[in-house]
Amino acid sequence: MKDKAPLKFPVHIPFVEQLGFELHSIGDGQAELRVDLKEGHLNSWEVAHGGVLMTLLDVAMAHAARSIHRDQPDFGPGVVTVEMKTSFMRPGEGELRAVGKLLHRSTTMAFCEGSVIGEDGKLCAHATGTFKYLRALPGRGRSLKDLQRT
Repeated sequence: MKDKAPLKFPVHIPFVEQLGFELHSIGDGQAELRVDLKEGHLNSWEVAHGGVLMTLLDVAMAHAARSIHRDQPDFGPGVVTVEMKTSFMRPGEGELRAVGKLLHRSTTMAFCEGSVIGEDGKLCAHATGTFKYLRALPGRGRSLKDLQRT
């Protein structure tokens, strides 16, 4: 699946960086992330831990939700996950690809879906999620601009 160099994430997310996720495309309500599984990503069955798959789906969907704001200063509002439902179909092994899609949005909410596809091209997991657009974290005085990568 290695076809081009990954893109720079538009915001600094230490947890995502630690997991080794790569952003491969973003725009027009879609985003694609990839991860080449390492030992630290695995469960006791030596396949992708469900938490890795859920995080991959969450980040792909969130970036899809934000992708429509790429032309705005500071990449528009951020998003926070309100709810997410995930179904696991098969074990994730090797390099995984997650595709997030924005299905519908309002001024404050985004409704998305995401899929994780395994190295064999088969669906490993699917999720739907609801995200809230925010310009700052409530009560923290931390704006999205504080999170932007410089």
